[in-house]
Amino acid sequence: MAYVSAADDHSHNTPEGNTHMRIRLTVGETVLNAPLDDNATARDFASLLPLTLQMNDLFKREKYAHLPRFLAAGGKPRYSYEIGNTAYWSPGPDITIFHDHDGQSIPAPGIVILGEIDSGADALKNYDGAVDVTIEAVD
Repeated sequence: MAYVSAADDHSHNTPEGNTHMRIRLTVGETVLNAPLDDNATARDFASLLPLTLQMNDLFKREKYAHLPRFLAAGGKPRYSYEIGNTAYWSPGPDITIFHDHDGQSIPAPGIVILGEIDSGADALKNYDGAVDVTIEAVD
């Protein structure tokens, strides 16, 4: 019989829930993991994986890139973010990873949270300018 401890539970409690799909983001030597939220936009994003994107710095708070296509609507728009949020800039087709917080809110029409990096998102601060990021499903 297998036992699962609370430390093994990788669920991410959001108002919309978690798909239990996890992604891995690789940037140089940095590897970050995140669960995807359970919303139509995150599920559509998952259908694009694996992806390697050239991500650029924006406002020294996030890395962003253009996706190969627009994503489905369905995630709840938000006007704030947390360090570690992976988000879709609606109406797109841009994705972003927040690695710092500048105290600013997100302008309309807002962002749709795709997931939240477990830990270490601030390591992205170490990559100036454009950087290649590989995103893949891990389960």
